[in-house]
Amino acid sequence: MRKAKVYILGVEAGELVQNSLSDYEFTYNDSYIQNDRLPALCLNMPKSTSCYKSASLFPIFSNMLSEGVNRRLQSQYLKIDEQDDFSILLSTANYDTIGGVTIQEK
Repeated sequence: MRKAKVYILGVEAGELVQNSLSDYEFTYNDSYIQNDRLPALCLNMPKSTSCYKSASLFPIFSNMLSEGVNRRLQSQYLKIDEQDDFSILLSTANYDTIGGVTIQEK
């Protein structure tokens, strides 16, 4: 099991968990849900106390990953398996991402 903190616009919004290669979960923090001024992670994952589950990395996160030659270069430089989406996400989405979502390993 691997975990990461998810930040939206610099505010900790929730936790992303990889239980296995085909079992992912995202849960919002209670304090984040209660603040009406803070946005949802994405349209298909509105703020909720329910745990979101997926058999693959959620699209909001997989879309943050590079592709093709850039992905190959990143995985070689970081010494990460090119197929390991979660590790690449943890290593590349800590800061300076497009949009307001960042990821920090927990």
